[in-house]
Amino acid sequence: MMKKLAFILLALPLFSYAQTGSTKQDKQMVQVENYRPLYHFTPKEGWMNDPNGMVYNNGTYHLFYQHNPDEPKWGPMHWGHATSTDLVHWEEQKIALYPDSLGTIFSGSAVIDKDNTAGFGKDAMVAIFTHHNHKEEDKRTGLHQYQSLAYSLDQGKTWEKYKGNPVLPNPGIWDFRDPKVMWHEKSQAWIMTLATKDCITFYSSKNLKEWKMESSFGKEIGAHGGVWECPDLFPMTDNGVTKWILLVSINPGGPNGGSATQYFVGDFDGKHFTTDDTQIKWLDWGTDNYAGVTWNNVKDRHLFIGWMSNWQYANEVPTLKWRSASTIPRELSLTSINKQYYVASKPAKEIENTFKISKTIAPKKVNEILLSDHLPTGFRLDISKLKVQDFKIILFNKEGNELTVGYNKAKDQYFINRSESGNISFSHDFPKKHVAPRLSKESQVDMNVFFDVTSVEFFADNGLSVMTDIFFPDSPMTHLKITSNAPLEYQNIIISEYKK
Repeated sequence: MMKKLAFILLALPLFSYAQTGSTKQDKQMVQVENYRPLYHFTPKEGWMNDPNGMVYNNGTYHLFYQHNPDEPKWGPMHWGHATSTDLVHWEEQKIALYPDSLGTIFSGSAVIDKDNTAGFGKDAMVAIFTHHNHKEEDKRTGLHQYQSLAYSLDQGKTWEKYKGNPVLPNPGIWDFRDPKVMWHEKSQAWIMTLATKDCITFYSSKNLKEWKMESSFGKEIGAHGGVWECPDLFPMTDNGVTKWILLVSINPGGPNGGSATQYFVGDFDGKHFTTDDTQIKWLDWGTDNYAGVTWNNVKDRHLFIGWMSNWQYANEVPTLKWRSASTIPRELSLTSINKQYYVASKPAKEIENTFKISKTIAPKKVNEILLSDHLPTGFRLDISKLKVQDFKIILFNKEGNELTVGYNKAKDQYFINRSESGNISFSHDFPKKHVAPRLSKESQVDMNVFFDVTSVEFFADNGLSVMTDIFFPDSPMTHLKITSNAPLEYQNIIISEYKK
């Protein structure tokens, strides 16, 4: 009886913290798991980075991703797998692709081979990915990355690797990876967009197995602060004009440091991509949206998702069982300003429908509005027709942690400041203020801000200016206010809570 009593007494502090908070160590353990987001996908355990193989088929969205199932740090890469019918609620599936004798499984894409061009079967789901051979890498030959195939005949549940792998051997390029494959209707061929060191190389194939090099792009165009990775190529239309968009992730070299995704607007004829201008354009100006690409097989929609972290600190963020989340799915669109084309991104409509209005604030001309002193940890803030003026949206808690989203009129810049947002000790690159130019010339601002436990995704001016940042508060951020140095002029402010 005494032993049982002693055990109960020893266990009480752990139980006590779950209710009220007790020891510093216990508090840290509970807090770290409390960093897990509500409506962003995260793996149950282990590490996640680049989204891979995103494809839609028979009512299901498939999200594959770079995954180390053994520990929450980058390591031997597998393809993890999750599925959703609504882009919001994700069900983690068993691992799709494991390392083999050819190497670990790096990034790539997946297509539905409707016409059985590869001979694996009609409507086969075919994954095109990079094998990374670590033993060959150690030899310093530069031949350690090459492209391979796997296929599934049961909607992605089980996979068979092609016996003829690799289908695209390495010609001697150290960084030779991340194939994004699409069907090009005009040339009746598969097009592979491949990252090759500091440029993009295009290949074509009739059967996914035999590839012909067509052209390369980007040697002296765009941002070149680091290696080019995870490209994507697709057409979009604005007012009857069709342009081709080339996404290219770069690490390092982002506008606010570390990893980021640039894009080019131009034309593609099945062989060559040409850009309309040489201006560097960024899809997201925050530091935590990287390696994103679009879903295949979604008809005219352009659905995008990114990895919500940055290589500056991704292995060090203060979570224990798991590391990294995906951004919310976004819908990309093409828009023109002063005869220049830009890619805008907004939350996918499926995300829009997942929130329930909890508070509406009618117009009132005051310098500060306390929106709530007890917010849920997953919510969105919508502000319509705010006069272009200095403002700050401050999310904070009782510990004094603050995350600030705002606009500086003199510099015509949006910003996110997380320098006092909680746990910032794991990286000197983390506690900083990030800025983004305002592209719109309108006199009023519409914005949508999505908060989810440890992340903020900011969309302004119909998605022309976008920022994504993560943060790690010492306790939940449940207070929110908007401040300005002049009376705030707006049409509506709405807070909506995430519905599980």
